[in-house]
Amino acid sequence: MKSLLIRLTLGLSEQDISTNEMPHIKNFLAKKYITKKENIYKFNSKYRAGTLGLVQKGTAYLNVIGENIRDLFIGENDLGIAKEGDLIIAQRLLGSRGTPSAKIAEIVGRAQSYSVAYIISKNGKKSLVDLRTDYPAGAELSENELNTYQVGDVFKINNQENSIMEKLGNIKDPKVDELIVLAQFNKHDEFDEEVLKIASSFKSVETKKYPNRTDLRDLPFCTIDPVTAKDYDDAIYWDDKNTTLYVAIADVSEYVKPFGALDNEAIYRSFSIYLPHRSIPMLPRQLSETLCSLQPHVDRLSYVFEMKLDLDSLEVSRSKVYEAIIHSDRRFNYEEIDDFFDGKLKAKNSEEKKIFAYITKLRVVTDRLKAKRLKVGYDFRSTELEMELDEDSNIVSTSQAEETPSHALIEDCMLLANKEAAAKFERGIFRIHEPPSQAKLQKLYQELAGIGMFIDIKNSLKETITNIQKQAKEMDLEAEVDTLIIRSQMQARYAPLNSGHFGLGFEAYTHFTSPIRRYSDLIVHRLLKAINNNDTEEGSYVLRNIESLAMTISEKEREASTIEVEFEQRKFARWAEANLNKEFKARISGTDPEVKAELHDEIQGARLNITSSENVVLFEDVIVKIERVDIAKAKIFASVVKKVGDDV
Repeated sequence: MKSLLIRLTLGLSEQDISTNEMPHIKNFLAKKYITKKENIYKFNSKYRAGTLGLVQKGTAYLNVIGENIRDLFIGENDLGIAKEGDLIIAQRLLGSRGTPSAKIAEIVGRAQSYSVAYIISKNGKKSLVDLRTDYPAGAELSENELNTYQVGDVFKINNQENSIMEKLGNIKDPKVDELIVLAQFNKHDEFDEEVLKIASSFKSVETKKYPNRTDLRDLPFCTIDPVTAKDYDDAIYWDDKNTTLYVAIADVSEYVKPFGALDNEAIYRSFSIYLPHRSIPMLPRQLSETLCSLQPHVDRLSYVFEMKLDLDSLEVSRSKVYEAIIHSDRRFNYEEIDDFFDGKLKAKNSEEKKIFAYITKLRVVTDRLKAKRLKVGYDFRSTELEMELDEDSNIVSTSQAEETPSHALIEDCMLLANKEAAAKFERGIFRIHEPPSQAKLQKLYQELAGIGMFIDIKNSLKETITNIQKQAKEMDLEAEVDTLIIRSQMQARYAPLNSGHFGLGFEAYTHFTSPIRRYSDLIVHRLLKAINNNDTEEGSYVLRNIESLAMTISEKEREASTIEVEFEQRKFARWAEANLNKEFKARISGTDPEVKAELHDEIQGARLNITSSENVVLFEDVIVKIERVDIAKAKIFASVVKKVGDDV
């Protein structure tokens, strides 16, 4: 429903309405919530759709969806039976002064379509409560039904129908954590039979069937990915003689065509989800890990950016993108390339000798590209948590993976291709990142001043941030300060029109290089192909609902990120429960409004809610004692025992 309301806000073409959506459209049209003009359905100017925010003293604000306007105030007499989290169609109240206001016309569902509930026992009586809030769940169980279940049993709830969909397991079982985080957003690993049938119908690549594709099989492409990767989106080749970089990307759009079950499922998922122990792919594994994946020693269809570089200016002097066939010579992981750079790995055959020869020269180029990029863009110290689980889904170990030369080389190749792709169109899917607001910057400066930094406001924000990062390095707080700087910024998102990318310092940017795991990239491929083929009909189809699609994909990205983060926090909570009353080293990560810390010990990255502390300051190292764990909410509570370095 939320997706439908967003599209109606922006304008929905009749041919894009699904069979399930048409009854809602007819209903809204009859009630004059929407209008129809030239086969485009759109909200009447009197009406807006949104999510009801916190209800206080009989009033609330409606968070309007689908457009960037102020929240609408819902007065005491205009709220009706609506409650927080409801999905609302509201009628704007025109002519009143002050805050824009509205009254509720209709409750059409819940903002969160799915949730998770579990059974608790209080005063000897069982009840079904929401996992996040402990409030009664929308779905109810009779006393007899409750008695057939155990305390801690966990259920997936359909909030639109207030019904129980399925039992997920019991909260005591670590393996239920994965089911909980996926159920919140109705994510699932399995694909419908129809989708699998389509994915299995494609044959191995036969080059004679593609006479119009450019044959690049003689070029010694290679892929460089994490050691655990199975979906190889991108391959590279550097032609040093002609100073030309080839970035070959899996040609997913050859297989996943608009319309149909396969494309619908890809839109619904929009992103692959990566958990410590496995992935939940956007596309069936027959495509994501086999036919689309740029595996070594087999022919693969690819979409290639060929970019001629001027090595003096480091600008792309000429680029073209086209459909091709490649035959990757070698699959490397990052560690192997880093070993080669360190002189620890030698070529085993003539293929590797060719690759290592151009990789060596390419590294010089990408190092220069990065240095040039960072004169305008930002260099944030990025660390990625790596978590190892045992067969029972409990933590074995954690570590921080940092960027290495091999990561940097691939990153700047991909950035270049993404940047070139964005230059090819004026309307489509851009990856935008707006500058931070002055209010957020002031809060950042106050926090940093609190840890003893001297904030010198320079002529540009770039100079100011660079000076802050320099001080952070001297204080050995690079990662922590970078995290604060990132928090002060706007969230990057997808948009149909370009407004630049603040963090990267690019005038225009998009996502082109990962169509196996991101739907945004698949749309960009389709658009570029339409432009190359002068296919205005296909181009207009791709762009028809691009505003709502960009918004939906941005939302799906946040969902995938939330799932990945929450899963890790649930694992940390399990670990903490097994280590109650033990002491560990941590670092204070927040002091306002509440004191928070992050574990910096044998286990790293766990977020702690500090219940008692005395005069701690931001980023101070402390010894904490784990006091209590709420497994249902994945929250760890600890107290500060002493500061690191203090006498016992």
